[in-house]
Amino acid sequence: MPTARLTLDPAFRVGSVDRRLFGSFVEHMGRCVYTGIYEPGHPAADADGFRTDVLDLVRELGVTVVRYPGGNFVSNYRWEDGVGPRGSRPRRLDLAWRSVESNAFGLNEFMSWAARAGVEPMMAVNLGTRGTAEALDLLEYTNYPSDTTLSELRRSHGVDKPHDVRLWCLGNELDGPWQMGHKTAHEYGRTAAETARAMKRFDPSLELVACGSSNAYIDTFASWEATVLEHTYEFVDYVSLHAYYEPTGTDTRSFLASAAEMDQMISSITATADHIGAKLRSKKKIKLSFDEWNVWYQSRFGGEQSLDWRPAPELIEDVYDVTDAVVVGSLLITLLRHADRVGAACQAQLANVIAPIMTRPDGPAWRQTVFHPFARTARHARGTVLRVEPDSPLVDTAKYGEVPALWATATHDEETGEVVLFAVNRDPDQPLTLTADLRALGAAPRVEEHLVLHDGDLTATNTADHPDRVRPRPVPDTTTADGALTVELPAVSWTMIRLATR
Repeated sequence: MPTARLTLDPAFRVGSVDRRLFGSFVEHMGRCVYTGIYEPGHPAADADGFRTDVLDLVRELGVTVVRYPGGNFVSNYRWEDGVGPRGSRPRRLDLAWRSVESNAFGLNEFMSWAARAGVEPMMAVNLGTRGTAEALDLLEYTNYPSDTTLSELRRSHGVDKPHDVRLWCLGNELDGPWQMGHKTAHEYGRTAAETARAMKRFDPSLELVACGSSNAYIDTFASWEATVLEHTYEFVDYVSLHAYYEPTGTDTRSFLASAAEMDQMISSITATADHIGAKLRSKKKIKLSFDEWNVWYQSRFGGEQSLDWRPAPELIEDVYDVTDAVVVGSLLITLLRHADRVGAACQAQLANVIAPIMTRPDGPAWRQTVFHPFARTARHARGTVLRVEPDSPLVDTAKYGEVPALWATATHDEETGEVVLFAVNRDPDQPLTLTADLRALGAAPRVEEHLVLHDGDLTATNTADHPDRVRPRPVPDTTTADGALTVELPAVSWTMIRLATR
């Protein structure tokens, strides 16, 4: 059996685990909002129409921040349509996803839901069909206490205290020609800079995210970020990254190695941001917000023009299998390995639309396979990310060349002494023996928990009838000996091992 090795040493660190890494995304798209998180009349709905069964799963998932209301949706959205008495809210056409938006759920409902879920809101403003003035109106309505027209309007809507949103996205994917209000990098950079300047004038402590490239394959990748940051560097705190992954045909090897692309994308945009910082002679470091990422079978989606105009249609409700869950686990490992620069990340989306949580109208909610690596990582990755450099056999892939079979990281919680190892075996054919050198952790580290997500049927999924078909399973009797941990990682598997060092 092939063997991989790594060393766990708290003296070698990448950076602190920012809790915002475990974010999600709620867009007015498909059934994410309507019959997803919000369904008045559902047996589990509370007085505000929020599905409490979904809220329970969101808390279990460990989501820390949620981006809202889009996504492509935001680039043609009037935030004013979603506030005030529901009976007077207009029905609008959503040009992004060719649906009819009732506006029954809007800004204040989202803020109430976020408080109920215990998550931080990450608000996006429309810089596609609207601009600086409308963004400032939204900011005043949302964050100013009282005694102005818009703050008093909010209070008249039953929200006495400001929402105090700290994290704001300056538009969405405006590099893409599919976006309402698509712009060149110079056009967007100027608009974003003026909007950011004004928002910082309102409150210098706001944290702002400039739009980066919508994917790594668009022609303007990296040059877009360079131009945008030349305009905005002084005013923004983050630049965004978006990426989705799916297998091409039967090329499972490349799909399992998707993290190689995410890893390179993060490195490329970090280098681009630092180049602009050096050019501007700035001591500031721009962080990265990977605020859209997931597995998405885009080849199954017929495109926006294939959709009929109707409210909350079933849209890209991908059903995830074992391999998808292992890939999601590897993407989370990648985000942690770049914890020194990635300060926020949002898995897209939260419910029904390429989501870890599935629901049925008037019916149950359940965990998809990808729910589990996210939930366990969000719960146990705390403290500091350790610099882990595995020595691993290689797997040959058509898309990325040779990649390590083992993809791994670890975290160290200084308060509790716990060290958590996260590992993926990307080899589709054979198991891998992993030996971890633990001598730097002190005397006799103890295995507290050993979980593996793996299945003999890689196409196995979770359904409403069988919601727990795929889940992490405990591996009993795992021990350490002579300052080392040796375990077997099954082919196509995600593993978490918690070590007590006190």
